[in-house]
Amino acid sequence: MRRGDTRGRGGAKPHAKHSVVRDEIAIAPGSSTRLHSMVFVATVVGRRPSSARIVIARCTLGVREGRVSSRAILTAAPARSGRSRTDRTCRVPGPTDGLAIAIDIERLTKRYGPTTAVDGLSLHVAPGETFALLGPNGAGKTTTVECCEGYRTPDGGTVRVLGLDPRRDAARLRRRVGCMLQEGGVYPLARPGEVLRLYAAFYEDPLDPDDLLKRVGLVDAVGARFRDLSGGQKQRLSLAMALIGRPEVVFLDEPTAGLDPAARRLTWSHIGELKASGVTIVLTTHLLDEAEALADRVAIIDRGRLMALGTPDELTHSDRGEIEFTTDAPIDPDALGAAIGATVTELRPARYLVHAANDPALVAALASELARADVRLGELRAGKHTLEDVFLRLTDRGTSDGDAEASPTAGRAGRANA
Repeated sequence: MRRGDTRGRGGAKPHAKHSVVRDEIAIAPGSSTRLHSMVFVATVVGRRPSSARIVIARCTLGVREGRVSSRAILTAAPARSGRSRTDRTCRVPGPTDGLAIAIDIERLTKRYGPTTAVDGLSLHVAPGETFALLGPNGAGKTTTVECCEGYRTPDGGTVRVLGLDPRRDAARLRRRVGCMLQEGGVYPLARPGEVLRLYAAFYEDPLDPDDLLKRVGLVDAVGARFRDLSGGQKQRLSLAMALIGRPEVVFLDEPTAGLDPAARRLTWSHIGELKASGVTIVLTTHLLDEAEALADRVAIIDRGRLMALGTPDELTHSDRGEIEFTTDAPIDPDALGAAIGATVTELRPARYLVHAANDPALVAALASELARADVRLGELRAGKHTLEDVFLRLTDRGTSDGDAEASPTAGRAGRANA
């Protein structure tokens, strides 16, 4: 066991309130190790050793390059008279503490006056899963996430995150969860480095703020004030604020809104790293290709109810007999249909739908007729829809009336993350 250096300036030992003890166990390749608990014994040596002792407040477990490393935060406390305990047992939990479900939503209901924003919604997110929540403006996405974060109290049903009630167990849960706000929440005159160092102070084992600034591409803006950052830079800082505490569950609200293509891909890479490390991710986005690229499963909700749930492949697979294609010039769908022996309809200019099964002979006949008319085939899709097609079919209700979801205080701007 190695003990952190607690010497102050000039080599003198301070009458410190905190110190850090680390313990490492080597693990040979192919072997297995079970850790049920660890006992740390420490003694404070100060000006008045009889009046101080060490108690363990928290401990965490990390794995890196075949070594299990535990880190305990030790807090000095007054010693009791008579016999004193010099050791405490600290259980070392895994990332999700053995939970089968990281986020458990059962029949969630939330109303704002006469409007029901969430109507009996049930969802279950597995540990380490990247889960995308999709829906039109006003569908109930934000309210659902806010109930999971503990910012709103459900009117019915239950919500559990990492086995905890987000409202009742807020203090215990917030240190294990990261939240990325869509906008706001930062003092306008603060600089990115100052913000991350402040947020790092809220957690017992945070990431290095300077390293995180590099990872999200904000090194060049480290001296700028928040109010002077571009929209994309503010989004990247918001992402860094969500990640600084090494969360077990992270809620990402429109993580790439306002980003250019390069920054968007970089953010996707960060989300992929989170997923690889076992973090549970809940993603809300209006970019359907983003959900299709990142999510293990997708839930589409509308008017507070679940409309569809599954993997991107499950949602976009179609058993209906249809072939969709595009051309570089307009064609007569009736004439084409008569030539190939199937009904053809025009979806929009230069995009058509053949109402027939995906048959090789039919596809060959279609290509032949287009070649005869000197029209080039653009896109050809059979037996599969895009996630956008599925989304629009399930949520087609005209122009939405905003994203406030009838909330009296719409949005989460300005809330603290820690």
